[in-house]
This record gives sequence, C-alpha cells and structure tokens, in this order.
Amino acid sequence: HSYQRYSNCIDCLLKYLLFFSNLLFTVLGLVVLALGLWGLINKESFAQEKIGQISTDPMLVFVVLGLVLSTLCLSGCVGALRENCCLLQVFSATVLVLVAAQVLAAIVAYSFQGQIEGYLRSGMLAAMVRYQDDLDLRFITDEIQIGLQCCGADNYRDWEVNMYYNCSAPGVLSCGVPATCCVDPLENGTVWNSQCGVGSQQLDEFSAQSVIFLGGCLGGMSRWIEQHTGLIGSVGIVLLGVQIITLFITTRLMDNIHYNIITSSGVKLHDNI
Repeated sequence: HSYQRYSNCIDCLLKYLLFFSNLLFTVLGLVVLALGLWGLINKESFAQEKIGQISTDPMLVFVVLGLVLSTLCLSGCVGALRENCCLLQVFSATVLVLVAAQVLAAIVAYSFQGQIEGYLRSGMLAAMVRYQDDLDLRFITDEIQIGLQCCGADNYRDWEVNMYYNCSAPGVLSCGVPATCCVDPLENGTVWNSQCGVGSQQLDEFSAQSVIFLGGCLGGMSRWIEQHTGLIGSVGIVLLGVQIITLFITTRLMDNIHYNIITSSGVKLHDNI
C-alpha cells in the first residue's frame, strides 16, 4: 500500500508538471502569435496591394510559430488536466514528429552546408533589396551587420542590388551602404551619423577599410558558428532532452490513465458479481 501511495504521488506530480509546463508554453505561444499578428496588421500586410508579399514577411514566422506552439501545448495542457488520452496521444505524437524533424534537420544542415549557404545568400540579398521598404527586414539586416561587424552578403559591394544604394540611383544614398556597415557610425562618439557610408562603393578596398566593414555577413555567420559550436550543440542537446523527457512523462501519464480505467472496470465488475 505504501508503494502504491508513493506511485500515485509520483504520477500526480508528473501530471501537474506536464500541465503547468504546457500552460506556460501555451501562454508563450499566444504572445508570439499576438506579436506576429500585430506586426502584420501594423504594416497593413493584409491590404490588397501588399497581400502578395505576405509570404516573405518575417512576421509570418512569428504567426506560424505561435500558432503551432500554442495549439500543441494547449492539447498537452488540457490532456494532462482532464486525463484525456486522445489529446495526450495527439500531443505525444506531434512532439515525437518534431523530435524526428529536428534530428533530420541537423543531419541535412550538416550534409548540405553549401546549398544552405546559397539559400542564406539569396535570402539576405532579397532582404537587402527591400531594405528601405520593410522595417522588419531592415531591423534584422542592421542587427546582423552590427552584431557580426559585416556589410552585405559576401562583401560591401552587394548593396548595389538595392535601388537606393545602386550607383545609378539619383539620391544622396547612391553608391553608398547603410550606416550599420560603418566602422564608427557615431560622429564625435555620441551622435549617430546616418550618412557615414555614403559613396563607400566607389572606394577601393584599401580606402574603404577605414570607413566600413569589408567582409560579408555570410562569412561572419560561418565564423560565429565555428566559434560557438560547443554552445550550439549544448543548447540543441538540452532542447532535445527536454522534449524526450516530455514524451516520457506523457507516456507514463497515459499508462497510468489506462491502468486506472482497467482497475475501475475490474472493481465495478466485481461489485456487480
């Protein structure tokens, strides 16, 4: 009897651990979903003239991620609280698929590094083309260039793809690069100088290196990944471990529910006899 009570306590603990952890991630998913929808609505991405570009809007990633996360975790949350095997089976099956997908993605990423670099190059060049027109893409591009101290995809001359920074453009930005490419974008150390990259594409590399970062961001990303391989691997293993533990808890809870159903049926049958 003492063992049975101990086992019941453990099962109860696992049940509420699964419930509260999924509740937390459900709320997180809803916040991410709301952030994505707010971004799309704020930029009027649903307007008829912009609806064709919504598939490339970075806010759509937040919407999809938030929707998947909140829906998945809500099924686990309700399934654990109500001891609903159907919802728990959906939850565990989805988590299992996600675990398999992550392992497969890691293998593919390692095996096809060249192709992935090509996709990243295309994506960054596309973001550079829309740099002035999409605030989200502009923010992401600026953060990458500042964080990695780089300019463009392969080098600073890649900014030629942007209609405002193209050397044939009539404006003041012609043949320039964004201020986030500058080695020292602060004038006198305090004031942000948005014109520090003007005319940089006309300079040779020797002259330009004192004004802007010459290296592209793809090379910067590769170096960053090489320098943080251990950290990336550790985070990946921890995340994978958490999902596997979640699968174990869910399976244990479902087994306990089935056991209780069988036990209850046996007791009722005995009483009827």
